[in-house]
Order: sequence, then structure tokens, then C-alpha cells
Amino acid sequence: MSHFKPRPFARAMALAVPALCLLCTQTLAQSTATVTLPAVNVHTGKITPLPAGTPLDKASLAPKLSATSDTAVLLSDIPGLSLNGAGGVSSLPAINGLADDRLRIKVDGMDLIASCPNHMNPALSYIDPTHVGVLKVYAGITPVSAGGDSIGGSISAESRPPEFAGPEQESLLKGEVGSFYRSNNNASGVNLSATYATQAFHLSYSGASSKADNTMAGGDFKTYDFTGRIDHTLALNEVGSTAYETRNHTLGLAFKKDNHLFEARLGIQDMPFQLYPNQRMDMLYNKQDSLNLRYLGRFDWGSLEARAYQEKVDHFMDFGPDKRYWYGGSTVAGVVTGSGGPTALNGTPCSPTGTAICAAGMPMYTEGKTTGLSVKADVDLNPQDLLRVGAELQQYRINDWWPASGGGMMPGTFWNIRDGERDRAALYAELETRKSAQWMTLLGARVEQVRMDAGDASGYNMTADAMGFQARDANAFNAQSHQSTDTNADLTALARYTASANYDIEFGFAHKVRSPNVYERFTWSTWQMAALMNNFAGDGNGYVGNLALSPESANTLSATFDWHAADSIWGFKATPFYTRVDDYIDAVQWNATTNAPATTLVTDKFSVLKYMNQSARLYGLNLSGHVPLAESSWGKFGFKGLLNYTRGTNEDTGGNLYNIMPLNAKLAVTQKTGSWDNSLELVAVKAKTDVSAMRNEIKTPGYSLVNLRGGYSWKTVRLDFGVENLFDKFYYLPTGGAYVGQGTTMTNPALPNFPQWGTAVPGMGRSIYVGLNVKF
Repeated sequence: MSHFKPRPFARAMALAVPALCLLCTQTLAQSTATVTLPAVNVHTGKITPLPAGTPLDKASLAPKLSATSDTAVLLSDIPGLSLNGAGGVSSLPAINGLADDRLRIKVDGMDLIASCPNHMNPALSYIDPTHVGVLKVYAGITPVSAGGDSIGGSISAESRPPEFAGPEQESLLKGEVGSFYRSNNNASGVNLSATYATQAFHLSYSGASSKADNTMAGGDFKTYDFTGRIDHTLALNEVGSTAYETRNHTLGLAFKKDNHLFEARLGIQDMPFQLYPNQRMDMLYNKQDSLNLRYLGRFDWGSLEARAYQEKVDHFMDFGPDKRYWYGGSTVAGVVTGSGGPTALNGTPCSPTGTAICAAGMPMYTEGKTTGLSVKADVDLNPQDLLRVGAELQQYRINDWWPASGGGMMPGTFWNIRDGERDRAALYAELETRKSAQWMTLLGARVEQVRMDAGDASGYNMTADAMGFQARDANAFNAQSHQSTDTNADLTALARYTASANYDIEFGFAHKVRSPNVYERFTWSTWQMAALMNNFAGDGNGYVGNLALSPESANTLSATFDWHAADSIWGFKATPFYTRVDDYIDAVQWNATTNAPATTLVTDKFSVLKYMNQSARLYGLNLSGHVPLAESSWGKFGFKGLLNYTRGTNEDTGGNLYNIMPLNAKLAVTQKTGSWDNSLELVAVKAKTDVSAMRNEIKTPGYSLVNLRGGYSWKTVRLDFGVENLFDKFYYLPTGGAYVGQGTTMTNPALPNFPQWGTAVPGMGRSIYVGLNVKF
């Protein structure tokens, strides 16, 4: 059953590479035609921040909102950015090969932490796409004011800012309502926002709800239909455990007086379920409550911003409807005891639950609480020099426990992390200087302390003969000190040189440090079943934490060469980058019996690994550009495109890093005429052959997809529609992980049971979408 056909990618790249080269040639030709320096007055006005990052505002995001319920997908047109597959609304962004906690991701200024052993509730999952006002990405060198406790780029998602009545208005009353439908997975949703404001007071509400069934691939990718549940089967092209339902609500309150703004946001997320095709468990409940307070003041000397926030998360996981729920017992000579045992294709409902022969699922609970404070000031030293200073505090508390359910999961509670703590304190300063009409520089330093601690571990069964070495591992963990304190320093040096009105270059160096997260340090069990539940890589393997981990330390060199028209009607950017990471947190296969690294690598099935510090190297090139093509009675036609290449290697083992997106390109021909806005897209991805042998990463074939998008706007109404994967092509997601979306997922079962190693998560087949948004 092979879908490995590299030819579609070759054909697509045969179009993509010449197109980007032609774009580069055209922009270079146009850039050499004008060499006049731009008129820059260095004595008046505030200097433009450096680096500016890549902003995506409400207008540029609007055409994408009907096509996705996953806020991370809105970032897919950013050079160097890819998405690691997860749940339907929880993709994990990766920037130049670094993802998840290696990035700093803020939502409305809050640093939010995934409180889940599978990272099912990442930061961007807490803001609905329709609530986003602006997204900003720092994909190259990140200033210290936007970084911290990360070694990759930074992403900031901001809701729409509070609005107030104008000088001639007594009050302001406005809002919008929208809805969408997507055919492939029967996805639908609604969103509503309303605002009432005076010249000094603002009150707003934003709400959104969306749900979807399982996605359907463009072809069959398995030979079995059982799910582990009696009388429940899945079609051979149905991607199990991809359904979801989520609801988000935000209440905003703001006061304005002269140059001072006071703002409060109360956020609530109620997610009934989000199923995962690349995880053993599913999210069956997630409740988040957040309070976010902000002050912003503008003074003659600059601006001051202060923020205080708190977030509480209640998270619950168990086996969703596409995965086996009943475990325990056996089948001998046709006689079933308990659920039928590990060899049964479907678990039989049994009783009494909570006994050695009958386990009702595997409940897993996580409670997280994050409290943060931050203060930052922009000080205009003079018209040429801007000083940014700031301080940040964050306190994180987590409990992760698994109650007894029967079978081997009894008689006590399994404490995965008890009384986990991770506290951060940081100070930073950076100086931005306009040295001349051509030169701008930024120098910054950040010092951060990360203190971590946790209580004692405990297994379901702490007797010496309990399965999975629970007593041995828990006692060994408890005998060690769990407390650690890391003092980390970040440095950034960046410069921008404006050679002409058509060309500038931004280049720099950054030294960044990240301390391990709580699951990398404090998970302790080598028992295969328990380790499989501790996985935020999505590769189907199990992971064990390591108290001895050191912080990751990265040194990055990057430059962006930017050719563009003075009015930005055309442009081309090339960004090469190089990153060296010392103490990179990778993993090695682990032998639970000897409690030591495996002497022989497992190559054809899922395994258990332990986090280890090693060294890594990442490098690559990102290209992007846009150019007008023609203008006629049919409208204005344009072309835009991007191409990304990243290579990542483990310098200790000589192997490849996990989940590195292969060479990929996106090209689009756009048309604008009157109120119409249309595009034809080609997405091309090379075969993934550079895979991590240590993690048994699955190779995937190359592919190319065609998408059609259209939109029409009236004064207060916007209609969007389109077809994604127009030709219903079958393909695997190169960074979507291993398929474990149905069957006996608690363990690595023997045939004829599934899931078995070797199947990647497929992408979605053809999907028609339509969305309508009305403003009032």
C-alpha cells in the first residue's frame, strides 16, 4: 500500500522554481533602475521599530477565516513557518525547524503554557481565528523585548483593540455576525461580536463556536476498519480521531482618559472534545478561564505598559469514540473474561469496573494555573534613539494525575507530575538607534531566571512486583532533588541598511536560551504504557523525563535581503539562516529493563525514549515575493509566492532532527476586480526522506495540491468561498506525525491489532467551504 509518488512534487517545483527565479530577476531589474536614496528625516517623529516582524492584520486575515478554525493555520503564508499536526484547532507552529515551547507565543500579551502531557492546549488554541485582530511573527532574529525562554522565533496574537466613540459621537454601537461550512468534515461554526462605547468607556463581547466530524483523506490509507469499539467502524479513507467541538467567549472592558488606557478582558474556553489522530489519548474536556488586565500610558518621554494576568486550566483526557475504551481480561478457548484482553480487536464492555479484569478507559486529569506580571517602557531618548526596558514575572503550577480505572491501572492514583512548579523572572533592555538615513541598529540584553520544582511521584501500584517498574522508577525519582534554578542570558545585535528606495538588508546575531518544560524534566516512568501517554511530538512513541537536563542554548545568524518598489507594489525577499544549539533537548531510545540507553535501535515499531541534551544544527533559506502581472477589463492580476528550505541535524549522533518540514513552495495567481478578490494556489512539498532514525520517523512522499479561493465584499457583508485540494489528491502530512487514531492505542499491540508503526497521518481530501460575515 504505497502512495510514494515523487513526480507530482517534481512537476510542481518545475513550475515553482522558475517562477520564483523570474520574480527575483524582475525585481532585481526594477531595483537597479532607481538608486535614489529614500528621503528620511532623522530629526522628527518616532523611529520605526527594528525588526518590524511580519504583521497580519484583520483585513489580510479575513479571506482565510472561512477555511479554518485553527488560528495557527492563519500563519501558513509566513516564510519559514510550517505547522506540526495535532488536533483540529491546535496545530503547533514551527519557525525554521523549531516548534512548540522553543517558540515564544503570546495571546493578548499573556504567556500561556500547555497544561497537558500531549500539549493538546497550546497557546494559539485559546483564541478563535475570528477574534484575531493582528498576528505578528518574528521569524528571524527576535528582539529581547519579544523573546525570552525560547530559542526560535516569536508569535504574538492580539485581539481587536478597544474602540471608542469619536469626538463628534455621543456613543458607538456596532458588531458583526458570521457563519461558515466546510464539506469534507462537515465543519460548521458561528461567531458574534458586539461593541458599545462612549468617548471614555468601552464594553465588548466576542463569541465563537465551531465543530467538525472526522476528516476524509483523498484515498484509502489502511486495510482495517475496526476501532476497538463494538459496532463502530471507520471507512478506509476516514482519518480517525480528527473531530472536535470548541466554544470561546471574551468579555472586554476599557476606560480611556487623555493618553491613558485601562483595559480588562475576561476569557472563557469550553471545549467539549478535540480528538487526536497522532496521540494515544483524546481531549474530552478543556476549560480555560483567564483574566487579563492592562494599562497603557503615553507621555512626553515615551510610553509605559503594564499587564497582570491569570489563567486556570482544567483538562481531561481519555479514549475518544474511535479508540478502544474497555481493557483487561482475556479470551481463552472462546471464553471472554473482562474486556477480552489485549488480543481482542474490540474491547467488550465489562463489569465490575475497577477490577483486575475490567478497566473502564484511562482517565487523565491536568490542572494548570499561570499568573503573570509584566512592565515595559519605550523611552524616546532623542529623535534618533529609542530605549526599551522591561521586567516580567511568571508563576506556573501544575498537577497531572491518572485515577485508577482497573486492569493494570490500580489500586492507587498514578501521579505523573505532583505539585509541579515553573517560575520565571526576567529583566531586559534594548537600544534602537537611527544612526543615519541608511543605518539603524538594535542592541539588546535579557537576563532570566527559571526556577523549577515538583513533589514526589507515585505509580498505580507501588509494590515491588508491580508491572512496568513503577516502584523502581518512582523511588529513584523521589530520591533525587527535584529543584533546579537556571540563570539564562539572551543577547541580540541587529542592523538594517537601506541602500536605496528599492533595496535594504537586515542582518544580525542572537544568543537565546530556553529551560526545559515540566514534562521534559519531571515525567519519570519507563513503563511503556505510561510513557506512551507522555508525548507532545505526535510520533506514537513514549517519552521519559530527565531531571538532569540543562537549558538549550542557541546561536543564530540571519539576514534578510529585501528588493522592493518604493510603493511596495512588487517585492522579493531572501532570508538565509544558521542556528547552532548546544544542549539541544533530543531523545534516545531507552531500555526499561536495564534503565539505560538501548544498545540496539528499534527500527520497525514504536519505542520508548528518554530526553537527553545533545547538540544540533539548523540552517536554510526562505524566499518570498509578489509582483503585478497585468491589468485589464478582467481586473488586476498578480503573482505571489514563497519557498522554504530547512535542514536540521543532530551533531552528536549524525542523524536528522525530528519533524523538519521538507523543501516546500506555495505559488498563487491573484485577481482583483471591483469587489471580487480571487486566487488560484499551487502548494508543492518535496518527499520527506531526511527523517529521525532515533524516533522511527516515517518517510512521506512528495505531493502538490491546487486550491481555489474567492471572495466578494459589499459595504457591510463579506462572502468567502473556495475549494481546497481541488483534485482530491491523496497525501501524507510530512510533519503530521504517526497515525494512532483508532484501535488499541493504550499500548503497542501485536497484529492483527492496530495501530502499528509505519503509517503517517494523511492530509484532508477535497473540501468545499463557504463563509458569510455581516457587520452591523
